[in-house]
Amino acid sequence: MRLHRLDITAFGPFGGEQSVDFDALSAAGLFLLHGPTGAGKTSVLDAVCYALYGAVPGARQGMTLRSDHADPRTRTQVTLDLTVAGRRLEITRQPPWERPKLRGKGTTTDKAQTWLREYDAAAGAWRDLSRSHQEIGEEISRLLGMSREQFCQVVLLPQGDFARFLRADAEARGRLLGRLFDTQRFADVEKRLADRRRATEAQVREGDAALLADAHRMQQAAGDAMELPELAPGEPGLADAVLAAAAVARATAREQLTVAHCRLAAAESAHAAAGRALEDTRELARLQERFAQARERARLLEERAEDHRAAQARMERSRKAEAVAPALELRDAAEADHERAAREESRARALLPETYAEAGATGLAAAARRAAEELGGLESARRAEQRLAVLLDERAGLDRQERADDGVLADAEQWLAGWEETRAGLQARIDAAQEAATRAEQLAERREPAQRRVRAARERDRLAAETEAAAAEVRRAEQETLAAKEHWLEVKERRLDVIAAELAARLADGEPCAVCGATEHPAPARKDAGHVDREAEDAALAAYQQAQQRRDEAERRHGAVREALAAAGAEAGDDPLDRLAREADEIERLFGQARRDASALHAAQEELRRAEQERERRSADRQQAAVRVAERVGHRERLERERALLEEELAHARGTAASVAARAAQLERRAALLTDAADAVRAAEDAAQRLKDADARLADAAFRAGFHTPRDAAEALLSDADHRALQRRLDAWQAEEAAVRALLAEADAAAAAQQPPADVAAAERAAADAAERLRAAASARDAAARRCAELDRLSAHAAQGVRRLAPLREEYDRVARLAALTAGTSADNERRMRLESYVLAARLEQVAAAATARLQRMSSGRYTLVHSDDRTGRGRSGLGLHVVDAWTGRERDTATLSGGETFFASLALALGLADVVTDEAGGVRLDTLFIDEGFGSLDDQTLDEVLDVLDSLRERDRSVGIVSHVADLRRRVHAQLEVVKGRTGSDLRRRGH
Repeated sequence: MRLHRLDITAFGPFGGEQSVDFDALSAAGLFLLHGPTGAGKTSVLDAVCYALYGAVPGARQGMTLRSDHADPRTRTQVTLDLTVAGRRLEITRQPPWERPKLRGKGTTTDKAQTWLREYDAAAGAWRDLSRSHQEIGEEISRLLGMSREQFCQVVLLPQGDFARFLRADAEARGRLLGRLFDTQRFADVEKRLADRRRATEAQVREGDAALLADAHRMQQAAGDAMELPELAPGEPGLADAVLAAAAVARATAREQLTVAHCRLAAAESAHAAAGRALEDTRELARLQERFAQARERARLLEERAEDHRAAQARMERSRKAEAVAPALELRDAAEADHERAAREESRARALLPETYAEAGATGLAAAARRAAEELGGLESARRAEQRLAVLLDERAGLDRQERADDGVLADAEQWLAGWEETRAGLQARIDAAQEAATRAEQLAERREPAQRRVRAARERDRLAAETEAAAAEVRRAEQETLAAKEHWLEVKERRLDVIAAELAARLADGEPCAVCGATEHPAPARKDAGHVDREAEDAALAAYQQAQQRRDEAERRHGAVREALAAAGAEAGDDPLDRLAREADEIERLFGQARRDASALHAAQEELRRAEQERERRSADRQQAAVRVAERVGHRERLERERALLEEELAHARGTAASVAARAAQLERRAALLTDAADAVRAAEDAAQRLKDADARLADAAFRAGFHTPRDAAEALLSDADHRALQRRLDAWQAEEAAVRALLAEADAAAAAQQPPADVAAAERAAADAAERLRAAASARDAAARRCAELDRLSAHAAQGVRRLAPLREEYDRVARLAALTAGTSADNERRMRLESYVLAARLEQVAAAATARLQRMSSGRYTLVHSDDRTGRGRSGLGLHVVDAWTGRERDTATLSGGETFFASLALALGLADVVTDEAGGVRLDTLFIDEGFGSLDDQTLDEVLDVLDSLRERDRSVGIVSHVADLRRRVHAQLEVVKGRTGSDLRRRGH
């Protein structure tokens, strides 16, 4: 993959259009991207990542892509021209943005857009490929062969991440390597095996629990005589122990069943004999009781013989009176009708006036006819009275309408009189709100710049104090460096003075001198008390170099603070902070007041619209009310004329009554009362005649039946209920007499009466005891049979469960061994290495080998990265990373490296990881790399070695971009892309060649 050109518009800190010509920058192989802190160096890399993947690196996800410095009408856009997999492509992405509406005020949101084009070399022109976000994302990922996370680690090398990688533990390294090399499938295998182990274990435990449940049920069925195995679900040997205990319980139950059968046969024989004896005793007692009852019933019949004869006489006299019963009934009915007719006549005459008290039926009927004739003459007056009521209601309605219209006219006139004043007040409110809205828009443009100046002024004042402190630190570091240098030169000079003593210490008789070659040494130099050796000189040099490093670090911090102070000063200006804060607060107060005043615009406009609608409605109501008033005048005159005619007619028709209806009601009531009275008089006369005829027929019937008077016949007559009761008494006496004679004549009962009394209670007790013994024996036999059947059923069920669990238990043992082996917890896994860690360890070993080639060159052959399988963290192993120091020959953890050593070790690791991930992704060639920060921790010699390693990447036709603000790199790297920060946004400038 090689980048050619990047075009940025309104992206991040870049308010306008910016372009990066990577072909020109990459011509030298190594180029520098520099600028002050916060200028936007990292935003250039974000734009590359966004163009390829439609998102910025993970650490900056969620940030706003659009520049705050951009014109509201300029849309954010990123265009990247690159070559990947031999194809020249151009990707253009526009994130969603909120732009001003083309018509009216306010904003509207445009959706995100993406274009993908390919350069056709044969045609010499670009051709469109797709405008689908999904299709373009899939195509770019396929061509690059890596995800966004891998791209950010391999192409945009974040040194801080790899420095943390060097110091991280095995789990943290595993998370990073897992994302880069996509080893999730191995972790899924581990999880799948663990899930299967848990599932099969749960099934085995469930089966064992069911087996134990069967064992408990068998123990209950065996009467707690069965001993359960003291094993938990999942423990070995549980099935055999349960089956053995079940076999013992079944044998014991069968023996108990045989004994119960024998006891039941004996109890059945004894129960049969006791039953027969009880039946014989009960029969004897029944016969004795039957004979005694018969003799008692005969005695009672003898006592009631006189009453029986009287009842027979009473029945005979009743039969004679039955011939007189029809005449009695007829006379009673006639008397009842006569009494009822007399009461009706009295009631009807009481309702009539006294003038009709002595009138007969004929006179009453004639008076009723006269009242009906008078009532018929009032029908026309009734209709006139109904019409008059309608006229009065209609006139009352006209009065109500007139009062309502008068109110409408008065209300409308009063409201319309103040309309102009109301309209003028509402219009004034609208004008004031519109002026406030305009004032709020003007203040809104001043709010953000004023707030930015306040923030910049606070930062400026803080950085001014930090700048002074940093300058003092630089001066102190320079003094320490000069002192250390003077000390080192002094020590070096003193050592040169006494170097002869060191050489003389190595002389031996007969061996040539390293200086003159002589084999005799008559007067070798001697070490004095102030002798300086090589170790002292090296210590002084090391102290001097450390002082230089502290000075360089102090200068770097001083420069960074000065750059930040300059940027803050450019933003804030020279005004003091309190003045800028007061101006910003005043603008904020005015803006808030203007917004509150402007918020009343819509309400005032709505109120004016409603007031205009109300004015139109009031005018229409006033006009309609005037029309209705004119129409009612003629209608009222017609109603008055008709009312006068009707009242004259009704005055004649109602007479002394209050109304025609009242007069008609009087006549209707009189006619009805007279008619009812005439009918009641005729009915009373007819009833009196029927009563007289009934008395004559009753006297004749009583005489023929043999009674002296009708009263005697009535007293002898029985009612149906009394007749039936008396007949039942006679029949019962006769039946009882016949039954007693029959009982006393039975031979068995007479013979039983001669025997001693039967003892039924003793026989019943003996039979009950035998029955109880039989029930106990039967219950014992049934319980033993149920116990045997239940034990057989449960044993069969348990044996079936054991057979079903056998293959499942074997599968659990096999899966558990595999799961423990892949999870690193098995004893067979000596290093306790997980499967995913094993795969990642192989990748880490490749990365370490690829990184060592560059690390040895950066460190002048001193350091080598090696992969370690030693156990770390919770006893696991596989992702250890050590560094071998060639100067000491010792292997130590990468976390012990110093700051500068950590930088070039992490850089070598990043470059090595880029090579391995590239090969893993299918060998996609990466011709453009970026390295972000970290060079400030290197001394001059190490920086030269690192740059040589980066420059060597050109051997593979690669270009490397260094992102840093270290000033020394500007002298060493000639091709540069500078990010210049300003109040209106950042700009990009290319320098060098």
